[in-house]
Amino acid sequence: MTRDHVSVWDACLDIIRKNINARSFKTWFEPIKPVKLNEEALTIQVPNKFFYEWLEEHYVALLKKTIRKELGDGGRLEYQILMNKTTSGASNKMQSSGKHPVKRMNEQAASNPILDKDAIKNPFVIPGIKKLNIDSRLRADYTFDSFIEGDCNRLARSAGLAVAKRPGGTAFNPLVIFGDVGLGKTHLAHAVGNQVKDNFPDKNVLYVSSEKFTNQIIESIKNNTISDFLRFYQMLDVLIVDDIQFLENKLKTQEIFFHIFNTFHQSGKQIILTSDRPPKDMKGMEERLISRFKWGLSADLQAPQFETRMAILGSKMMKEGIDLPKDVTEFICFNIKSNIRELEGVLISLVAQSSLVNRDIDIDLTKQVIKNFVSHINKEITVEYIQQLVAKHFDVPVDKLADKTRKRQIVIARQLSMYLAKKMTDKSLKAIGETFGGRDHSTVIYSCNAVQDLLDTNMIFQDTVADLEKQIKMSLDSNR
Repeated sequence: MTRDHVSVWDACLDIIRKNINARSFKTWFEPIKPVKLNEEALTIQVPNKFFYEWLEEHYVALLKKTIRKELGDGGRLEYQILMNKTTSGASNKMQSSGKHPVKRMNEQAASNPILDKDAIKNPFVIPGIKKLNIDSRLRADYTFDSFIEGDCNRLARSAGLAVAKRPGGTAFNPLVIFGDVGLGKTHLAHAVGNQVKDNFPDKNVLYVSSEKFTNQIIESIKNNTISDFLRFYQMLDVLIVDDIQFLENKLKTQEIFFHIFNTFHQSGKQIILTSDRPPKDMKGMEERLISRFKWGLSADLQAPQFETRMAILGSKMMKEGIDLPKDVTEFICFNIKSNIRELEGVLISLVAQSSLVNRDIDIDLTKQVIKNFVSHINKEITVEYIQQLVAKHFDVPVDKLADKTRKRQIVIARQLSMYLAKKMTDKSLKAIGETFGGRDHSTVIYSCNAVQDLLDTNMIFQDTVADLEKQIKMSLDSNR
C-alpha cells in the first residue's frame, strides 16, 4: 500500500505519544506538520528554530527509533522551519537540518572515532600516527561574542580570554571555572576552546564531559587498550573537561587523569575544568589532584544581576530573530534570577505556547509560562509604587515628589523614596532620578546618604523606614 507523508507522520505520532507524557507531546509534537515524503526522507515543518533545536537535543533517540520503524533502517527526517509572527521579518524560511540525527550521528562517529563507542569498537588513536585530526566536540555557537559579560562573570571571562591567547603559557593552568547550575560554565569553556582554534588552527583541542571520559576509561580497561587511551590524550594541546566533580570517588579514573594532568602541565599544555564547586570543596577527590587544581586559577560564576539578565535575554532574542515587548522581557528577568538556562527555557516555552494557541506574547501569557519555572511570581517593585507608598505615609501629593519645593515634609518623602528605590529595585541611579522630575544621579546619591545619616541617628525614623519596607514586602507576599 502506498503511504503519503501524512499517514507516515501519523504513525510516528502514535509511537511517540506512547513514550512521552501528554504535556510534552502537546507542546513539542502537535504543532509539527508533515510536508512531504521522498523515498526514505520525511520532511516535517516546525514552528521555529527553537522547536528544531529542542527536538534535536531532547528527543533524538525517540525520533531515531520511530522513523526507522516506519521507513526502515535508512529512514531520516528533514526539517522545514517556519518563522512565526513573533519574529522580526515574519516570512517562511526553509532551513533543512540535512539528514536526521540518526544518519548525522553515524557520520560524526566516522569523523570522530574516539568519542562514539557505539559506532567504533576501538575508539583510540592507532600507534604510529604523529598528527591528529579530530573533532574538538566544541559547540560553534558558544563563543566569547555570545557570552554576555557582567560583574558576575568578569574575572572568569577575562581569564578565559588570556588562556585563549596563550594556551599553556599563562599562570591560569589549570583554569577551573566553577559555579551553580545554569550560569554559563560550559558556554565559557567552549568559548575558550573555540578561540584557541581560531588563534591556533594547528592545535588539537578536545572538549569532553567527565562522564564520557570515565566511560572511555572503563572501555579501554575492558579492551586492554589503556596505553592507547593515555597516548591519545597526551597528544592533545588543550583539554577541556566538563563537570570534573563527577570524578569524585572514582579512584581509578582519578589516577589516570592525574597522569594526564601531569603530562599536560610538564609539557606546557592547557587544561580547562568546570565544576559546580571550588576545588577545596570537592569531596572524594584525591588530595594530590586537589592540590594540582589549585595550581592555576579558580574563577567563579555568580548569579547575574538584572541588567546582565536583560542583556543575556536580549542576545538570545536577537540570535533567534524574536522581538518581545519591553514589559515582557523586564517581567521575565525580574522573576528568573539565578539560572540562565531558565531564561532560555522561558523564551522557548513562550514561543511554543504562542504557536500552540495562536496568540501574541504578552504579560498574561508570560505569567502563565513563568509559573512552570518558579514557585511564585514576584510582583514588580517599581519606583512609582514606592513613591505612592511613601507619599501616602507622609500625607503629601505624590506629584509633589517631582517638584522643586523645599518643604521639609516633601523633601524627606522624596529622599526616602529615592533611598528605597535604590535599595529595592534594579533601576540605575539615572533611571531613578528621571522619575523624580529629571534629577541626575548625584542628587539620588545625596538623598540616599541623607537618609542613611538619619537612620544612624534617629530611632523613630528607623521605625518609619522599617515599616515602609515591611509594607512593600507584604505587597509582594500577597501576590505569591
